[in-house]
Amino acid sequence: MRAAVVLFTRDLRVHDNPALAAACAGAEYVVPLYVLDPSLSTLSPNRSRFLHQALADLRESLRARGGDLIVRMGDPVAEAIEVARSAGAEGIGLAADVSHYARRREERLRRECDRHRIALRLFPGLTVVDPGALRPGGGGSSYRVFSPYFRVWQAATWRDEVAAPDKITLPSGVAVGRLPSLPDGESPDAAEGGETPARRRLRTWLRHVGAYAELHDDMAADGTSRLSPYLRFGCLSPLELANAARDNEAYVRQLCWRDFYYQVALAFPQISKEPMRLAADSGWRDDSDALRHWQDGLTGVPIVDAGMRQMRAEGWMHNRARLITAAFLTKHLGVDWRPGLQWFFRWLLDGDVPNNSGNWQWVAGTGNDTRPYRRFNPIRQAERFDPSGVYVRRYVPELKGIEGRAVHQPWRLPEDVRRGLDYPAPLESHRDEAVWLRP
Repeated sequence: MRAAVVLFTRDLRVHDNPALAAACAGAEYVVPLYVLDPSLSTLSPNRSRFLHQALADLRESLRARGGDLIVRMGDPVAEAIEVARSAGAEGIGLAADVSHYARRREERLRRECDRHRIALRLFPGLTVVDPGALRPGGGGSSYRVFSPYFRVWQAATWRDEVAAPDKITLPSGVAVGRLPSLPDGESPDAAEGGETPARRRLRTWLRHVGAYAELHDDMAADGTSRLSPYLRFGCLSPLELANAARDNEAYVRQLCWRDFYYQVALAFPQISKEPMRLAADSGWRDDSDALRHWQDGLTGVPIVDAGMRQMRAEGWMHNRARLITAAFLTKHLGVDWRPGLQWFFRWLLDGDVPNNSGNWQWVAGTGNDTRPYRRFNPIRQAERFDPSGVYVRRYVPELKGIEGRAVHQPWRLPEDVRRGLDYPAPLESHRDEAVWLRP
């Protein structure tokens, strides 16, 4: 093949990028392309900034290999076809994805490629195991329960990693295009986007992964990898990460959860809007005041407020805090899971459709959970996973003067102490008896 276009989407890296590796191996000239789609202008400020940082980093990596990142703005299908025709490309390659937007883009691109007699090839790379590769017995389209999926996933043959290309040659006459100026984010302490910081964080994480099973639920210790934003944008290969940590089952299990929700989203593309269990999607309260207090981290329940404030400050939230905050909105306040899901989409750098939506449905009881009526008592959770209150005091400065686990229940402090706190009383629970509020 004389020339090929690689349409980057959520695989913003040069290491273990099957589409890029195949193009470099099979074509004389390679056109790495990214199209900024105006229809995605609602992308959150945090993720928009992270994306632009990742694109700038990708461009530098491609330039170091003799190539460049071709940047266009517009409809990704029309722009990809136009670039392919101007470069004389015979094929277009891109990573397969599962979201409704991505699948619609793929269908349109396939029709246009057929019309212009350009070959289209899809590649793996967004998950460890391809979302459609593992099917349950009995003809089901996806696994609905995690444990049997995990057993099959562990036994599956993983593809081989591919090396970063040594050299990339652009065809002459292709205008490179400019990246827009770096947009502002909303979270002052958000992580920097790009493959370079991703690989730096990976090297640091691998020195500590042995303690993951012990520390990953310790909210004060912050003992998780914080690599999820890099996986969401493909700055880091999930397969490379899984291989590097394969001896640590507790961590690899979390990567399998990520794959699990990708295969769920492939079978159920409306996962962000429609419940998977219709019978459980009823009785929600329309309470804009409660929702706003939850969004602002002013529920009066310190562990909930700490998680919500961490998300605003960092564009990231500890996984245990995600469960607690989502359960508080849905199971205690009785508010629909969809506004909560959208709020997480606004702030989280790692907010992707399969995992953000799948986990919200799991907590709300409308999704893939064998115990849909489970409850998360926020105080028990706080005392178990933040026993000294370090995590709460880190993000709720109004309570810094309260020592030990008393910080988790400020409404039980002596009245003179409570009066001195600039902190609200807890919101009323509408779905539980709220035994944790009783004196």
